[in-house]
Amino acid sequence: MGEKKCPHCGKWSDWNQNYTDTCTHCGKPLGGTDLEYQEKRAAQEKANEEQWVFYIKESDSTLVKRLKAAGNFFYTIYIAIITFIAWLIAALPG
Repeated sequence: MGEKKCPHCGKWSDWNQNYTDTCTHCGKPLGGTDLEYQEKRAAQEKANEEQWVFYIKESDSTLVKRLKAAGNFFYTIYIAIITFIAWLIAALPG
């Protein structure tokens, strides 16, 4: 555990290197811009995940869920084959 200067009140507070730690003096988060960045990044990751064509939603019917699961499986196999071919091409000349 260390100490970090609060970006809001300017006093030193105990810090466990967690973005959500709060200042012992003013109660505001010690993360500052890092905390904002982490929250923004988490929101972007969630939005990207939901845009995935094979994203399985709770509201999907059983048939659609199974088709999307099969799509995810075959997509994984496809990427594995392409990766193996790329590795093979890179390994052959050397």
